[in-house]
Amino acid sequence: MKKVIIGKEEWCSLPELGLPAIKARIDSGAKTSSLHAFNINTFEKDGKNYAHFDIHPVQGNRKIIQSCRGLVVDKRAVKSSSGDKERRLVIRTPVILGEQSWDIEITLTNRDSMGYRMLIGREAMAGRALIDPNASFCLGEIEEKEAIKHYNVVSHRKSGLKILLLASNPDLYSNKRIMEAGEERGHEMTFVNISQCYMNISATNPEVHYRGGELLENVDAVIPRIKPKMTFYGCAITRQFSSIGAYCLNSSLAIARSRDKLRSLQELSNKRIPMPTSGFAKSPVDTKEIIKMVNGAPLVVKLLEGTQGRGVVLAETNKAAESVINAFKSLNTNILVQEFIKEANGEDIRCFVIDGKVVGAIQRKAAAGEFRANLHLGGSASTVNITAEERKIAVKATKTMGLVVAGVDIIRSKDGPKVLEINSSPGLEGIEEITDKDIAGMMIQAVERNVKKSKS
Repeated sequence: MKKVIIGKEEWCSLPELGLPAIKARIDSGAKTSSLHAFNINTFEKDGKNYAHFDIHPVQGNRKIIQSCRGLVVDKRAVKSSSGDKERRLVIRTPVILGEQSWDIEITLTNRDSMGYRMLIGREAMAGRALIDPNASFCLGEIEEKEAIKHYNVVSHRKSGLKILLLASNPDLYSNKRIMEAGEERGHEMTFVNISQCYMNISATNPEVHYRGGELLENVDAVIPRIKPKMTFYGCAITRQFSSIGAYCLNSSLAIARSRDKLRSLQELSNKRIPMPTSGFAKSPVDTKEIIKMVNGAPLVVKLLEGTQGRGVVLAETNKAAESVINAFKSLNTNILVQEFIKEANGEDIRCFVIDGKVVGAIQRKAAAGEFRANLHLGGSASTVNITAEERKIAVKATKTMGLVVAGVDIIRSKDGPKVLEINSSPGLEGIEEITDKDIAGMMIQAVERNVKKSKS
């Protein structure tokens, strides 16, 4: 058989999947080929297993959605370039490169964060192709406009879910991205302002109304993004949606539990999840004992109601710590006193957890002269490789709170990783920008999976 000469990137066709034009990266360093896929479901027909999945076949264009079906031949563990292991379905289907066609095996995975919708590995090319690593599109190039003509632009699919984003500000990056990600996947997305909702609480006909009368009904799922000062009312609305049968990505109980810093630390303690030593007391008489409890100054004083680094004070001497603690107590304000992890050098790690898996992680570093690493306070962020222990701790902390989606802040100490805080409405901008991952899309996929489970 005559071998085809190909470059490091080529346009190919997967006719049985209904993909006449897809740009692929040719990578002899990768053993297995892979294809972008989401909404993956399996079914059996005539004694054979098949996978049904959706794909955005043109990179950077999520308005185009193609539904595909392929024969499943295996399910195997694949290690990604970042070192993460993932079990993927493997399908077998013909590929056309130039004028030649042959069957190849392809794993299905979400490649939204990758530069190509398809990667062709060395197994697929063995005995079939020779690679010129300095060339591109040896078999001909297709302009994106031409590629788009092969597909239909889909705005909404009939099978889409009715999803409400329950939040306060539609212009926030995170909220806009979630709305966009849901619409791209064919769902009916509606932004609902928490403060403009009201409830009919009854034994026979519980309801949620909006803006002077609109009845919010037939809702498949709710994504709560509740800011701290709206926690009580936002949790009440979330709870009401659960009572009328809507799936809530984070439950009202889990949100309330994570927002109570003292309770969340007690829950972590019950599960033996490592965290900085913390003290809590009401009487000023106990101030010195609380300081000793956390190994003395320097130490951190935190308002229980604080967020995004606000209400957090570093006391560098025992005398300063006594003054700060007693000042807060004189105002009848609840505070935590926590040991200061000096060796962290103003750095922490934000792990973004979805459905029991860390889907992204960044390292945050405090601005000069600051000890808090929050991006809202001028901190910077970069990519980070987290350890297996850090990954395990982040997932366990999220499950302990009962959350499906969470941002878990971890600090590296001389004694190992420790959980600082768990956020039930973590921001998306920093983590999406740094990791180049479609975190919003992963949240929508979690909604899809869990709605399906709740209805089965």
